Amino acid sequence: MADKEKHGVIPLKKLLSLLLIICFILLSGCNAYNSKYNAVAFVHSNTSDNAFMSFYQFEGTMVFKLRNKSDAGVIKYTAKLEKGSAEVYYDDAGTKTLMCSVNSGQSVESASPPLKAGTVYIIIQSNGKCKNGDFRFDLG
Repeated sequence: MADKEKHGVIPLKKLLSLLLIICFILLSGCNAYNSKYNAVAFVHSNTSDNAFMSFYQFEGTMVFKLRNKSDAGVIKYTAKLEKGSAEVYYDDAGTKTLMCSVNSGQSVESASPPLKAGTVYIIIQSNGKCKNGDFRFDLG
């Protein structure tokens, strides 16, 4: 076996280790943002041009990924919370920008500034536990 290593043959254990490392790197994400949360009665959906989440209780970060087909597209959004507070950010060019803040008993409805064509991330970050929330985003 030692004779084969001298002639450029990679031992099976080293080859398997190398393949596992490559798989881990590929699967660990090319996304700039990752979701991490605890939730109760949580429903969410994400397509290329809209996303929503509705919950009884939520704490953490939720990330949606949309695909803006042309420059000057905007995200129309609504957000409401019964209790707690959260910030909603968007990223369409590598910079995380605040879109809105939502506090206890508040509802928000508006639209983002014009966005560049390409991938748009929407990041919802709670400040502690939030209750009875609903967030909706439509790219148009």
